[in-house]
Amino acid sequence: MRRLAVLAGLCLGLVSAQAAPSGVLTIRFLDVGQGDAVLITSPEGKSVLYDGGRSEARLQGLLTQYQVKSLDLVVASHADSDHITGLVPAVQTFKPKYFLNNGLAGTTQIWQKLVTTAKLAGTQGLRAKNQVINLGSVKLTVIPPPPGMKDQNTNSVGLLVQYGSFRALMTGDSETPETRAWLKQLPASTLGPIDVYKSIHHGAKNGDNAAWLAAVRPANVVIGVGPNNYGHPTAEAITLYKKAGAAIYRTDLNGTVTVTVQPGGTYTLSAAKGTGTAATRTQAPPSVTPPAAPSVVYANCAAVRAAGKAPLLRGQPGYSPKLDRDGDGRACE
Repeated sequence: MRRLAVLAGLCLGLVSAQAAPSGVLTIRFLDVGQGDAVLITSPEGKSVLYDGGRSEARLQGLLTQYQVKSLDLVVASHADSDHITGLVPAVQTFKPKYFLNNGLAGTTQIWQKLVTTAKLAGTQGLRAKNQVINLGSVKLTVIPPPPGMKDQNTNSVGLLVQYGSFRALMTGDSETPETRAWLKQLPASTLGPIDVYKSIHHGAKNGDNAAWLAAVRPANVVIGVGPNNYGHPTAEAITLYKKAGAAIYRTDLNGTVTVTVQPGGTYTLSAAKGTGTAATRTQAPPSVTPPAAPSVVYANCAAVRAAGKAPLLRGQPGYSPKLDRDGDGRACE
């Protein structure tokens, strides 16, 4: 049963810069040029910055533009400069408590600068592992690199964001060896369907692949990209997203893309400019229906799993809030 979602009434023209509103989850795929930076703010005002792009000044300007007052956590998906450079001013300014990373030290000057800045700020380094971080009422599931990966890209740290029935996924510059390993080790409930998905490696040819997207099942794809000499996003990647039936947004064409998620999980997308490429699959009409009284009753999650029904989604027969310990609408995950 597909989760309820309201897809964007897409905005034409510029979206006025403002602080993230309270009471909703706000995710901004920031326009940092050729690079990635995603700002996540919970309904309670707690914020995480996942990657920071390649420019200290540009990221600092965006944090000012969106009136960011604090950061609780910064995440480096991996140590490449187009992902970590903007984390330096973020750490200097806000002194977040934690710096989550893949534990694989970079070899560049900007990596050393980031590590030094974190130490001076009193920010504690955390190596990614299988864990859940509660950002207020938002659930962040850390997806660590599988063992045996060889380089920074294939050691990218993934992050699954859940709020009500809403799900967003970002996995840095992971390539096929990493996503293939994730497909073998991750339960299906960790992956799709995903409402908003960050394109792997700026739409590179060696990023997303058909098997991975078949598991992720993205409704919307956001590509963090700017002027570059790599051919990003590639025609191959765009074709994959279209075949998946996803709407496509590009920060080089659409500017910062903002996702606003209401309690329960309905969401809207807005782009600073343009409207993105429309989805090619039929979306379920938006509706809000109270969960039906279950006709099946399970005593516990062991009974659910024995019946082969895990995870149970809110509204499905047998679903009960007592089985949904974290209240995210997915019982016995």
